[in-house]
Amino acid sequence: MMAPHRPALGFKLILGTLLLAALIVPLLDEPYYTKLIARMAILAIAAMTLDLLVGYAGLVSFGHAAFFGLGVYTAGLLPMLGIQQAIIIFPAAALIAGLFALISGAVSLRASGLYFIFITLAFSQMVFYVGQGLRMFGGDDGFQLKAPTLLIGNVSLGNPVVLAYTMIGALVLLTWVSHRLTRSRFGQTILAARDNESKLSALGLAPYPHRLVLYVIACSMCSVAGVGFANLMEYVSPSTMSWVVSGELLFMVILGSAATLIGPILGAVVFVGLEQVLSEWTEHWMFWLGALLVLRVLLLKDGLYGLLLGKWALRRQPSGSHQ
Repeated sequence: MMAPHRPALGFKLILGTLLLAALIVPLLDEPYYTKLIARMAILAIAAMTLDLLVGYAGLVSFGHAAFFGLGVYTAGLLPMLGIQQAIIIFPAAALIAGLFALISGAVSLRASGLYFIFITLAFSQMVFYVGQGLRMFGGDDGFQLKAPTLLIGNVSLGNPVVLAYTMIGALVLLTWVSHRLTRSRFGQTILAARDNESKLSALGLAPYPHRLVLYVIACSMCSVAGVGFANLMEYVSPSTMSWVVSGELLFMVILGSAATLIGPILGAVVFVGLEQVLSEWTEHWMFWLGALLVLRVLLLKDGLYGLLLGKWALRRQPSGSHQ
């Protein structure tokens, strides 16, 4: 049966929190905190789009960083051609990421389980090594962003406040789109394929094309985060496409709770916050993040989503989803 279309409590609360964050941004005189909020929103977009694959489709991808990096490189290379307008750069990034997702997904989605994980990792590393091989663009060292992305007139994402607003707005929009997608008939088919693929096939519905469409959508949306990241760092590097970034995004999804959309957003916020705090305290901050993940698995069945929003909110969710 189709899930009801009324947004869940957690969805409303998080969107309200994001809007509140948007109101706080102009009150922050310190660029450090404004950039921190922008970074949280950027990684939240990437983690939330990965949740569409991991949580809703049951596809544990270890190559999501490739699409994040394609967004970064699109934002970095187009200004070299004299193109700075956001109305061109964002769609171009989504198109490039979508085309690569269509090609790589057509192959990787033929496999499942560990084979799918390794194939997505292989495709991601292919893109990573291509980035390293671009000697004219700095190779492994990358290159400085020539010019920031322009929104309207001279208003650019080079301004930390503008960037923070834009990324929060993009996060709200893409979360809403993803929410509607997962509640649609298409989304319910994806959930059914995750839970009982053979039964779905018996009903005459092929899981493969549905998964491929979802894969293209999720990866295209992830490139939006990449464009924002290039403007945040003012630098373009192949390291944004490495398996380490994919691992960090998976960490955020697991920390927050998969198949919730909201959970990975919480996971990204906590990850970035702890990264800033722990890295000032010790150079071994990744160890403590790893310990946190172990505690989450052992003690928090529903992750940060369940911890912060409570069991009552979780009980209100439709079967197969925590939205």
